[in-house]
Amino acid sequence: MKELEQLIAISRKYGADTRYVIAGGGNTSYKDAQHLWVKASGHALATIDENGFAVLDRTKLAPMGEKAYSADPATREAQVKEDLADACLTKDRRPSVETSMHNCIDFAYVVHLHPTLVNGLMCSVNAANICDELFPDALYIEYTDPGYTLFKKVYDRLQAWKAAKGAQPQVIFLQNHGVFVGADTPEEIDAIYGKLMGMLESRVKPLPEGPSEVDDCVTEVIPAIRQVLSRGGRGLKTLKITKNALVDCILEAPGAVTTPFTPDIIVYCKSEYLVLNADVQEAEEAIEEYVARRGHTPKVLIIKGIGLVAVGDNAKNAGIITEVFLDAMKVAFYAGSFGGSHGMEPSWINFIDTWEVENYRRKVANTAANGRVEGKTIVVTGAAQGFGEGIARELMGQGANIVVADLNEAVGQATAESFNAIAKNNKAIFVKTNVADMDSLHNLMKQTICTFGALDVFVSNAGVLRAGGLEAMTPENFEFVTNINYKAYFFCAKVASHIMKIETEKDPEYFADIVQVNSKSGLRGSKANFAYAGGKFGGIGLTQSFALELAPFRVKVNSICPGNFYDGPLWSNPENGLFVQYLAAGKVPGAKTVQDVKDFYLAQVPMRKGCNPVDVTKAILYAIEQTGETGQAIPVTGGQVMLA
Repeated sequence: MKELEQLIAISRKYGADTRYVIAGGGNTSYKDAQHLWVKASGHALATIDENGFAVLDRTKLAPMGEKAYSADPATREAQVKEDLADACLTKDRRPSVETSMHNCIDFAYVVHLHPTLVNGLMCSVNAANICDELFPDALYIEYTDPGYTLFKKVYDRLQAWKAAKGAQPQVIFLQNHGVFVGADTPEEIDAIYGKLMGMLESRVKPLPEGPSEVDDCVTEVIPAIRQVLSRGGRGLKTLKITKNALVDCILEAPGAVTTPFTPDIIVYCKSEYLVLNADVQEAEEAIEEYVARRGHTPKVLIIKGIGLVAVGDNAKNAGIITEVFLDAMKVAFYAGSFGGSHGMEPSWINFIDTWEVENYRRKVANTAANGRVEGKTIVVTGAAQGFGEGIARELMGQGANIVVADLNEAVGQATAESFNAIAKNNKAIFVKTNVADMDSLHNLMKQTICTFGALDVFVSNAGVLRAGGLEAMTPENFEFVTNINYKAYFFCAKVASHIMKIETEKDPEYFADIVQVNSKSGLRGSKANFAYAGGKFGGIGLTQSFALELAPFRVKVNSICPGNFYDGPLWSNPENGLFVQYLAAGKVPGAKTVQDVKDFYLAQVPMRKGCNPVDVTKAILYAIEQTGETGQAIPVTGGQVMLA
C-alpha cells in the first residue's frame, strides 16, 4: 500500500532527526475513509515498519467525540480505553494515547512531534501571545491533561474552528507538549514543518556549543554517589556524565530546569531533580532524603563542577535520560527568547506521575535483561583483539558495561562498536590506554567514571611475550616484557583499587574485583621463556599481596591462569606468534615445522584441548560472584597444571 509506505518513510525521517524527536517519542498516522493506521505504543519512529502501526476501525472511533462518558476520571479513562481496544483491529498492538486526536483531524496524514524549538515556545511564559503573533492560522491549546480530557478539548475546538472558518487548521500547538501537523500529502507535512522551524530559528539565540572539561574530582565524587544510589537493594545504577557549553550555561542558573516542561521529561527523568555541589556528604544526605520522601532514587543530578548526571537503571536508560534532559536544557535556553521558561504546574505533574499510560511507557522503556554481571562496569585491558577481546565479548553478553582499554585505537574502536551491535541494555566504549603509563591509566579511570559512573571489576589482561633463553634474551626485551606483565599490573591495581575503595566505603554489602589474567606459566617455569614466566610468577605474588591489603575494603583480588589459547593471535599469528617464536628458539626438541610445535603442546594437555576465552570468562565470573575467596590463582589449563 503506497500510503502506508509513505507513512513509514515520513515517520522514519522525522524519528531519526533529534531536532524533532528524542527517546522514540512522537507519533504519526494515516487514514482513509474506513481505517486509521497510527503508531503503536512501544515503537520508535526512527525504525518503525508496518508492524509498528495499530490499525483501527474509524466507524468505531468516530462516536467518541460526542459520547457521554463517566464523570469519574478513573472510570472514564477505563471506558475510553475499552472503546479504543474495541476499535483496534490489530489486537497485539496497543494504540497510541493520541489515537482519537489523529482520527478527528481532517487530513490524511498527521505527524505529532516534540521539536525542541517548538517546545522552546510552548514552554515559555508568552507562548499564547507569541504563537498568535507568529502563527495566526494555527490552533493553540492551553495545557490539558493527556488522555480523553485533552482529546475532548481538541475535538471541541476543532469543531468550533471548522464551523467558523469552514475548514480545520493544519497546525495545532499544545502548551507544554508539542505540535500536531496535518496534511493530505507527506510533501505538505514537510513544507509546514520547514516553515515552523524556520520562523522559530529566526527568533531564538543560538545554543551554546562546544566541549567543556569535567573537573578531575569526578573520580572522587561520582563513584561514591553511584554506590549511595545503588545500595539498600536499589540495584546497580549506571551514571552518565555530560558537560558542555550548554550544561555550563544552565549550571549558572540551575533553577531554570528544576521543574519539568513536558510529560515526556517526567516519564523518563521523573519530576524532581537534585542540584548539588561536588561534595559526597552533601550528596549522600540529599539522596537519602529524596528517597525517603519520594520512594525512588532521583534520575537527574546537576552537580556544580561536574555537570549533568543521568542516573539510569542501566546504560541504555542513562543514555535516554541524558538525551531527554539535555533537550530540556535546550528548551529552557530557547524559552529565554520568548520571555522565559514556564514549567509544568504541580497538578499537571502529579497527573503524569501517576497516569497508567505513562507507567506503561516506563515499563516498555525499561525492559529488564538478565546476566551474571548485569549492570556492572568492567574494564578489560588489552581487549581490542585476541584473548582480551574474547573475554570482554563474553562479559558483554552477560550484561556488563565494557571498557575496551587498549593501545590499538583503530581495532579497539571497531571492537567496541561490534560489542554495541550485540548490546541489550548495556554499552561498550573504547579508551586508548597504555597500561605502563600512570597518566594514561588515570585518564582511563576518568573516562570510565564519566561514561558509567563506576568501576566494579578491573580485568588486567594486557600482556606481551618475547621468548628466548639466556643467550638470546636482550635486556631491552626482558624489560619490555616485565614492564607490561608485572609492573603494569601494579599500576592498574593502584588506580583501580583507589576507585573501588571509594565505592565500598558507601555500601557494606558491595564487593569489587581486580582480576589478573595470568598464565599457567605463572604456576610453573617455562623453558626459554623466563621473562614471561618470571613476570607471571611475580604477578601471583602481587595478587596475594594486594588481596591481603584490600580485603578489609571488600576488594577481592584473584588471578586466572589460562592454558594455551592455540587459536588466538598470540600463538597462531603466522609472522610472530608463539608457535613461530618457539620453533625459532628451539624450544621444542626435534621440531621442524610450526605444526610440530603445536602438536607437542597439545599432547601435554590431559583434556586435549586448548584454553579459550569462554573457559577463562567462566573462571572470571566465578571469581566475581563468590565472596569467600581472594588472593587465589585459579588454573584453567585442561589439567595441564594441577594445584596441590
